[in-house]
Amino acid sequence: MKYVIYLRVSTDQQSQSGLGIEAQREMCLSYISKTGSSHQVLEYMDDGFSGSLELDKRPALLESISQLDKDDVLLIAKRDRIGRDPIVNAMIERAVERKKARLISASSDVREDNDPSSILMKRMVDAFAEYERLIIGARTKAALQVKKKRGERIGHIPYGYRLCIDNIHLEPDEKEQQILFKIKEQRHAGLSYRKIANDFKEMNILNRKRLPWNHVSITRVMK
Repeated sequence: MKYVIYLRVSTDQQSQSGLGIEAQREMCLSYISKTGSSHQVLEYMDDGFSGSLELDKRPALLESISQLDKDDVLLIAKRDRIGRDPIVNAMIERAVERKKARLISASSDVREDNDPSSILMKRMVDAFAEYERLIIGARTKAALQVKKKRGERIGHIPYGYRLCIDNIHLEPDEKEQQILFKIKEQRHAGLSYRKIANDFKEMNILNRKRLPWNHVSITRVMK
């Protein structure tokens, strides 16, 4: 048999937390060393992939499962590393079972047998992981709404604006606002976005990246 280690972090910040890649790897290798025998070890990592993503959207997880043979072990540091959605986790477990392999958590946060109480415990762990994800999402959304009401920057800087000196708030960019006004004028005159882009090229009016406008980029800034 062999151990296939699967590691996952969803954000750069998480790499600095207790669930960072190195911490996960250490937990898994420590678990293997305690088995007292020599095994082949493979390792796959999804760096920057959310635990809410489905199986087909996580390439390393797909590859790790494909490497499993009968009696092999897909080893994770903690159960929430395979995912934070109970339905997705159930699908992943089923994929592992079809390979006649086992999914094991190195932290032993759940028992690995298939008696009813163990299955219930797995589902509870998954449900709490999903709940945590939803709470984090709600808090993030609320924080962004507060920043928006304060006129602070949220994500990228929209065309027509620039950062203030405090690097927090936004203020109109006079030059870009003039370009937006010109686009609106030409749209009201019945011109298509493609025609406006061609006119801008002839007038050597460039976008924020100092590149020629095209109809797609003009449509985007107007939205």
